[in-house]
Amino acid sequence: MHSPLFKKIVIFGVGLIGGSFALALRKTDAVGEIVGVGRTAATLMRARELGIIDAGTTSVEEALHGASLVLIAAPVAQTGAILSSIRPHLQAGTVVTDAGSTKTDVVAAARNALGDKIAQFIPGHPIAGRESNGPDAAIADLYIGKKVVLAPLPENAPADIERVAGAWERCGAVIHQLSAAEHDAVFASVSHLPHLLAYALVDDLARKPHADLLFQYAASGFRDFTRIAGSSPEMWRDISLANQAALLSELDSYMIQLTGLRAMLAQGDGKALEAVYANAQKARHNWINAIETAEKQNRQGGD
Repeated sequence: MHSPLFKKIVIFGVGLIGGSFALALRKTDAVGEIVGVGRTAATLMRARELGIIDAGTTSVEEALHGASLVLIAAPVAQTGAILSSIRPHLQAGTVVTDAGSTKTDVVAAARNALGDKIAQFIPGHPIAGRESNGPDAAIADLYIGKKVVLAPLPENAPADIERVAGAWERCGAVIHQLSAAEHDAVFASVSHLPHLLAYALVDDLARKPHADLLFQYAASGFRDFTRIAGSSPEMWRDISLANQAALLSELDSYMIQLTGLRAMLAQGDGKALEAVYANAQKARHNWINAIETAEKQNRQGGD
C-alpha cells in the first residue's frame, strides 16, 4: 500500500470550502486522517456523518498533534484568533494555509499571531464556491479546473509552498501566484464589488412597498445577475470590511460609470449608451472565450 501524501490534515471550518477540500483529498487517497475543528459540535457531527472528517474536536492542541497540514476555511474575520490559538501547538514541519478571500489583512493577522513561526503560514485563496453553506454543501469536485491563488511570504520555504500547492492540485485545481496586495486589488474588482452590487440591488427591491409584485416578474436575467446575493452575509460582511480600501476604490470608480450612464440616458444619447454596451459585450465575449480555451487545455492536458 502506498503512503498518503498527507498523514494528517486539520481543517478549521468544515463547511463548503473546507469540506470540499477534505472530500477531494479523500477521493484521491491523498490523506490518512482528517480532523475538523469547528464552533459547534453539531456541525462537526454532521461533517463526520457525511464522511468529510474522521474526527471532530474543539481542542486545538489535540487537533494539531502530528498534523502535516492545517487549512483555515473559516470567515476571514476569525483568522487572527484561529492563528493565535494554533501558535502554542504548532509543531515544526506543520504547514498552515488559509482559504480567505482577502490576503493583506490575513497576512497582517498572521504576522501578529504567529510571530517567529510566520514561515509556516502560506496564504491562499481557492476561486470556487456555491451559494450553499455548511457541510451538506461540500462536494468532492468543487475545485476541478478552478484557480487557487497562493500569496507566498518571503519567509516561506519553497518546499512548503509546493506542499500546499500539491494539496490543491490533488483537488484538481490550477495554481496561480500573486502578492497579497495584487490579490486584493484584483478581487475587489472582479469578486467583491459584484457581490456588493448584487446584495444592494436585491435589498433595494426588497424594501420597496411593491416588492412582492417586482419579484413576481423577476426572471432569469435577474436570477443570473443576483445569484451571488444568495451567499453567506456573514462571510461577505467580513470580506467587504477586510478589503475596505480596495473595495471603496472600485466602488467609487463604478459610481462614476453609473453617473456617466445616467447622463447618457437623461440626454437620450442612444449612440453613447450603445457604445458602452458594445464595449462591455466584446470584453465579456473575450473573457468567456479565454475561459473556454483554458478549460479545453486543462481537459486535454495543455499548459
